[in-house]
Amino acid sequence: MPGVFDRLVGQETVEAELIAAATAARAGRMSGAMTHSWLFTGPPGSGRSVAAVCFAAALQCTTPGVVGCGHCQACGTVLAGTHGDVRRIVPEGLSISVKEMRDIVQIAARRPSTGRWQVVVVEDADRLTEGAGNALLKAVEEPPERTVFLLCAPTVDPEDIAITLRSRCRHVHLVTPSVPAIAQVLKERDGLPADAADWAAAVSGGHVGRARRLATDPEARARRKKSLALVGAVGRGNGYSAADELVKAADDEAKEMSADRDEQEREELATALGAGGTGKGAAGATRGSAGVLKDLERRQKSRATRTGRDALDRTLIDIAGVYRDALAVRFGAVRTGVALTHPDLSDPIHDLANRVSPEGLLRSVEAVLACREALDLNVKPRFALAAMVAALIEAQTK
Repeated sequence: MPGVFDRLVGQETVEAELIAAATAARAGRMSGAMTHSWLFTGPPGSGRSVAAVCFAAALQCTTPGVVGCGHCQACGTVLAGTHGDVRRIVPEGLSISVKEMRDIVQIAARRPSTGRWQVVVVEDADRLTEGAGNALLKAVEEPPERTVFLLCAPTVDPEDIAITLRSRCRHVHLVTPSVPAIAQVLKERDGLPADAADWAAAVSGGHVGRARRLATDPEARARRKKSLALVGAVGRGNGYSAADELVKAADDEAKEMSADRDEQEREELATALGAGGTGKGAAGATRGSAGVLKDLERRQKSRATRTGRDALDRTLIDIAGVYRDALAVRFGAVRTGVALTHPDLSDPIHDLANRVSPEGLLRSVEAVLACREALDLNVKPRFALAAMVAALIEAQTK
């Protein structure tokens, strides 16, 4: 029967390491293979948060002789996010606040109630504020006996994770899954036709979740096509309007994804504050609620901002891939077996490689990466993309 680690794609070395650690933990050996603090890194789509959750399930697994069986109650509740001793911090806004981290650390100090361990999974640990990182560091330096911290970040770079936190964690690095491995998952687990699975795997950039969306969601395919159209628009002289359309599309996507949830949260908060009540004290129950409502609006705005920025970041990664492919074609790397990021755009990429100099293509890649950094520094998306288009025009006309 499949175990929890079957959810990982192309990570055999990581799977073996985590199984060994969970086995050691079950035997009570908190040294060598098993430690209290872990750091999972890897490129987007490699499955670093999936690996952390699977490891949490393996630590709580109750099946004798097996770690991470995938079918016991402990494994099931961890994977479903309902296990009483596993806390997952998934930032919805732009950062993880110090208050949120202090609350989690306080809970993590308790003894497990139903499982073997108190497990704290911090997804996107690169979004920890300085204060939140310091609060977590204190707990990681002197962890409770039955508590395990699992942090997830893109890299071990100090920009992503504090050096002090990194030095106290065992590092597990995940690699980008291969195209055949992703295609196999889409065909065997999702039941997708071979042609759709192969195409989605090839253009996903090694991101399993994105490959699944591209294979099954027509809107995701339409968004990708619209994003990549900016490259041609720059060459035709209407890059600025195309960039504005991308910003608007990202905003619309964020609003669409947030609308239903925002409304539900407002209704639930209004009910909790006594809205619609007619009994004694109903009027007073809502007095002073303005601050609570304002805090909810702030969190919802932060969540929408992050959703929009994430959508734009995916767009920029796709655009950078086009210029990277053109460079590969220009230098003949494709003839030596280097795969294109966008194999379905072979003709436009060859045209771009013939039209723009290698130096211009390299500066184009740098312009896209600079735009990503600007967005990360909270530059307004419209200004950041306009600056990128100006840099692309300059790079391709010299």
